[in-house]
Amino acid sequence: MRIVSEETFFGVDSDKYAKIRSAPAARRRKVLILSRLSVKTLLAILGAVSLALGIAGIFLPLLPTTPFLLLTAALWVRSSPRLYAWLLAHPKLGPYIRNFRENRAIPLRAKLLSLVLLWATMLGCVFFVVDSSRWAQAGLIVLAAGITWHILSYRTAK
Repeated sequence: MRIVSEETFFGVDSDKYAKIRSAPAARRRKVLILSRLSVKTLLAILGAVSLALGIAGIFLPLLPTTPFLLLTAALWVRSSPRLYAWLLAHPKLGPYIRNFRENRAIPLRAKLLSLVLLWATMLGCVFFVVDSSRWAQAGLIVLAAGITWHILSYRTAK
C-alpha cells in the first residue's frame, strides 16, 4: 500500500492551497466574480439550447413547446435580464410564457393542434412503424393518452 503525502493528495500542493486561502480579499472576489460569470454564461447557453428545442417543438408534434420555453425563461431570468425581456416581448414566443405564467393556461388553438398532431403521429407509428410489436403499440397508446390528459388538465386560455 502506497502512502500519499498530504502535499500531493488529489494532486493539490498544500503550499499552493495555503497561498490561495491567504490571498487578499480583492483577489478572492475576482475568482468569485469569474465563477458567477461562468455560471451565468452556462445558464444563458442552456437557455439558448432550450429555446431551440422549444422552437423545434412548434413544428415537431412529439416535442413540447411550452415546457422548453418556460425552461428558457427560468434560465434566462437568472442569467440575462436582457434575454429574458426579449423572450417575453417576442410576438410569437412571448404569449406562450405569459399565458402560462400568469394564468397557468394553454390557448385552445395550441391544445387542439398539439393533440391532433400527437395522435396523428402516434397512430402512424402504431400502425406503420411498430406494427409487429403489441407491447410497443400499447406503450405508444398509453404514452399518447398520458400526454393528452396532461395537456387537457390545464385550463384553456381565452
